[in-house]
Amino acid sequence: MRYTDPVEVKKFGKNECAKSIFVFFLNYLLVLLIVAMFIWMNTIGQEGETFRAYVTEHFNTVVYLMASMLVLFLTVYFYYFFEDKGVLCVSKSIWLIFLLLDVSIIICYFFGFFFNVYSRPVALLALLALTLLGRRDAIFLNVIFALQMFSIDSFTNFSAINDYTEALLITPLMIFSAGMIAIFVGSRVKTRLRSFLTGFAVCVPVIALTACLEYERGTGMLYLLLYGLEAGVFSAVFFMALLPAFEVMFNCITDYRLRELTDHDAPLMRELKDRAPGTFNHSIVVAHLAEACAIALDEDTALARAAAYYHDVGKLRQPEYFTENQTGYNPHNELSPELSVDIIRSHAKDGYELIRSKHLPKMLADVALQHHGTMPIKYFYARALKMTDGELNIEDFSYAGPKPQTKIAAIVMIADASEAISRTLPDRTPEKVESAVRDIIEERMDLDQFDECDITMKDLTVIKETIVSCLTGVYHSRVQYPKLKLKRTEEESKNG
Repeated sequence: MRYTDPVEVKKFGKNECAKSIFVFFLNYLLVLLIVAMFIWMNTIGQEGETFRAYVTEHFNTVVYLMASMLVLFLTVYFYYFFEDKGVLCVSKSIWLIFLLLDVSIIICYFFGFFFNVYSRPVALLALLALTLLGRRDAIFLNVIFALQMFSIDSFTNFSAINDYTEALLITPLMIFSAGMIAIFVGSRVKTRLRSFLTGFAVCVPVIALTACLEYERGTGMLYLLLYGLEAGVFSAVFFMALLPAFEVMFNCITDYRLRELTDHDAPLMRELKDRAPGTFNHSIVVAHLAEACAIALDEDTALARAAAYYHDVGKLRQPEYFTENQTGYNPHNELSPELSVDIIRSHAKDGYELIRSKHLPKMLADVALQHHGTMPIKYFYARALKMTDGELNIEDFSYAGPKPQTKIAAIVMIADASEAISRTLPDRTPEKVESAVRDIIEERMDLDQFDECDITMKDLTVIKETIVSCLTGVYHSRVQYPKLKLKRTEEESKNG
């Protein structure tokens, strides 16, 4: 999945347009260089034929190949221009898309060149694009990849194709069908083992088409069917091998990476657990609330949970200044309200900087920065009012913002405040909890905290009901145990 800053779409102007076109042109030249390498590979070992001789003799074919690649690149550009300008605003996103295509083309070509044309891992691009970009982009890029491979097979004198002329005709259908199965099966896969098993589903259309085209080869067809099985399995193997590299290189958010980041042995989580145990336990409950709200609103549950886990990591800078980590002594008693406010509100910015310094996904850093919006820190504002006769500017006692920019950031904001206030309630009946959560949401609405994200009144109602249900379950009342001291009978004592 790709996280795009909502503000980026608004920034797409002439400069961004020119920059994106330049990056597309560089990638186009890179693809031509790769294709030139393929042509050179096919001239090796052929008597009297060199790369220059091939280009001279098949000049029209080379021009057709360059033109077909250009048309496909323009198709990709205009798709994102009309569907998602946020991609074109970020050069790294463009490089990610074309690097996925380039790597898939190279791997498929080398498998066809050194092994067999039916052994190519044709679903590799679909699996990578599904995980890193999303289903819609994966479907589109799978079509582009199928057409690119068809052009390369047709115009680069691909020697392996000459032995299987029928394979050329079904290249687009084989890649498209295998890729679509990978997309629709893989979209429900959440573990790496199941990702590997997806390869066996992917090989079904490859084996079926191979059997239909090569049945006249008799026993030789069995080897081709094994190559078809290899195509599916190696699609999954290369996917699992390459995915971590793409995650690190482009700092992508995937379900696999989010699960690793929310493991309690993840570096920041382990540090939070050791140095700020109160904040760590608070974050776990907030993550439970945020995940439940994300499920209710059909948002990304793994992302909501991870954002909640990391929303307060900025408190690691000075954990003893936050109530949940204190064991009796409160250092704020010795500080002025102004200094205390600076320490408290700095944890949002500190969290953003810490997450970015660890090269973790930007979405987590954005939620850490936005989860308090521009809310006032009322406790120290009230303390300051008692210590002065004049008026105070409440903005000096408020968080710097920005306000939540996404629905998940808004969910974490409400869940964070709801969990904190629920600990202060002497009576945690559903009615009291519902009243407290409603007050939290209404206060943030009055202060325009949700103006910059796409959350609706219906969403806020669902969030309130979900959080109330979860909190009353977490902090439910228990039957008070009677104070009885039981003793063993004489018979039990003798047998003891």
